[in-house]
Amino acid sequence: MNDHIEGGPDTAEPTEPADQPRLTKRLDVLLANLGVTGPFARDCLLAACVAGMTFTLMAALFWLVTPPGEIMLDPLRAWLLVALGVGQALLLCLRRVRPLLCLAGIVGLQVAMIALSPPDATIRGFAPFVVAYTIGVLLPARRAFVLVGAAVAVEATAAFGTAAVTTPDLLLSAVGPAGSSALSNLGAAVVGNYVATRRRYTQLLRMQAADAVRAQQAKVRAAIGAERTQMARELHDVAAHHLSGMVVQAAAVHRLIDRDPDAAKAGVAWIRSQGKETLNNLRLVVGVLRGTPADGSGGVDTPGHDGEGSVPVPGLAVLDDLVRTARDLGTPIEFVGEGPPRPVPPIADVALYRMVQESLSNARQHAPGAPVLITLRYLPREVSLAVVNGPPARRPEPAARTSSGVGLIGMRERAQLIGARFVAGPTTEGGWSVTVTLTSKGSDPS
Repeated sequence: MNDHIEGGPDTAEPTEPADQPRLTKRLDVLLANLGVTGPFARDCLLAACVAGMTFTLMAALFWLVTPPGEIMLDPLRAWLLVALGVGQALLLCLRRVRPLLCLAGIVGLQVAMIALSPPDATIRGFAPFVVAYTIGVLLPARRAFVLVGAAVAVEATAAFGTAAVTTPDLLLSAVGPAGSSALSNLGAAVVGNYVATRRRYTQLLRMQAADAVRAQQAKVRAAIGAERTQMARELHDVAAHHLSGMVVQAAAVHRLIDRDPDAAKAGVAWIRSQGKETLNNLRLVVGVLRGTPADGSGGVDTPGHDGEGSVPVPGLAVLDDLVRTARDLGTPIEFVGEGPPRPVPPIADVALYRMVQESLSNARQHAPGAPVLITLRYLPREVSLAVVNGPPARRPEPAARTSSGVGLIGMRERAQLIGARFVAGPTTEGGWSVTVTLTSKGSDPS
């Protein structure tokens, strides 16, 4: 039988600095500083210490503590018993690298000690207890108790055999060694198994705590990523809509500044108003992302309210203002509403408004002059929003033809956020279509 434990001794009895008692930690540091590292080196040190204790105890038992005549031993037999006890202790250097060999050697020496012991005395050292404890720690419980039970049976058999040869009182002479063997070996195995179970339980708790920490960190990273995505989406929608209109109007002002100064002044005033509106919208976005009101008054203005120092919440209620602004930039827009309007959840309200805003910005950049049809339908169980533009009436500017696709990604993410169906793609006429359908089930994010 191969008595080497798979995985090596370090995996069988690991050092756990996270849950070691303070004294054990200090001893571990001290041994490491002395250069005593590794299980074999430390077990050799343990074996030397146990050998010294065994020699001291047995010498005191035979020649100092026991009254003369109490134990009838000649000097040669006494020295043999001491040598066997010390030999048992020295075998402990193999307790983790070769535990089964260590157990077999100690049990064999214990059988010899039983044979040399006087009939009325039970002589045992510390080594049998230590090796039984080690077996209980290193091996599974069933295997450990089978091996230790076998060791107890061997020692008990030796005790009964020796008593049968040396004394007529068989029961009295054999019960002492057999009982001592069973009590010390099985008790030590129970303690070792408890220690091993406690270590595994502690390790499991540590792994669960580490998994919980990793899961929490993953949630934090996901939340940070979602917040960054939301911020990027909001800033893109606000900036792309307003700034694209300002660029178009600035180009018109540039053409009119010499021919029609009054119209150019009106265009500059419009650009200024759009700049203020852009700042207000950016202030609103940052305030919402921070969880603070944008107007600093403890609340956010209702849709349609517009005043100095306040920011309207974008939504379907102010969709007419968005259409009017786009018309001022020269985009021919038709807005059709079907069905009686009804409120939708705030998240969906803002999302639908932003998708219209992004669609108008894309039409202005990639299909300048193309007619746009916005259709908002309030159906019994759905709210459908469609923005369709025709082919460009004139060639777009080179800068406008380049697109990163962030706008479509943002619209798709908004639709997923509110549980709506999103479809976008080219039309047969050469234009572009965006359709969002919010069902009654998806219209309640809560």
